[in-house]
Amino acid sequence: MPTHLITGAGAGIGAAVARRLHARGDDLILLARDAARARQLVERYPGARTLVGDLADPDRLSWAFDKQAMPERLDSLLHIAGIVDLGPVGELRPKTWHQQLNVNLIAPAEVTRLLLPTLRASKATVVFVNSGAGLNAHADWSAYAASKHGLKALADALRAEERANGVRVTSVYPGRTATAMQAKVHSQEGKEYDPSAWIDPESVATTILMALDLPRDAEVNDLTVRPGR
Repeated sequence: MPTHLITGAGAGIGAAVARRLHARGDDLILLARDAARARQLVERYPGARTLVGDLADPDRLSWAFDKQAMPERLDSLLHIAGIVDLGPVGELRPKTWHQQLNVNLIAPAEVTRLLLPTLRASKATVVFVNSGAGLNAHADWSAYAASKHGLKALADALRAEERANGVRVTSVYPGRTATAMQAKVHSQEGKEYDPSAWIDPESVATTILMALDLPRDAEVNDLTVRPGR
């Protein structure tokens, strides 16, 4: 069975993807920020393995991974975890910038670097779940959009560098999706949140699985998903 390493499997789009892959019998390796979270994920997805590393502290990921058994094969690496914190440029402090850049950009780059030999050997597919904010930045979205614009650059560069090694790289740009993150965004925007107005996480999961399951003679580079209602 294919083996997938997933970040952000605890909620939202990541949970939808993990459920779908688990239900069809694929092997899962789920990145957890600590041992307690790892236990929760294994309870939710019986048979899954975990890898512990805090994406909020990318400088320590190499140290954390060195102390654990690393996967010998990976058919995909799915970067789905992310955080958001809105605010105008004139009010955002460096801490807020660092938090979003660490989780949304630097940690995916570091996880990819650490797993790259395995990804090459397996000719794996790497999926970066980006955002519409990775294509266009609006007022109050500067830090989050900057992290996601950077994630697009990371994916584009990785694709160019690793194509000769058989590694496929896909960026997915969901519009507003009905997740806890979206509820937080609406709260920060001072708006009422109606999840039925936005994309169901399962719909985004469907697009991600399509990219994963695509025959090897093709590659999805960029995939934009927008609310259909």
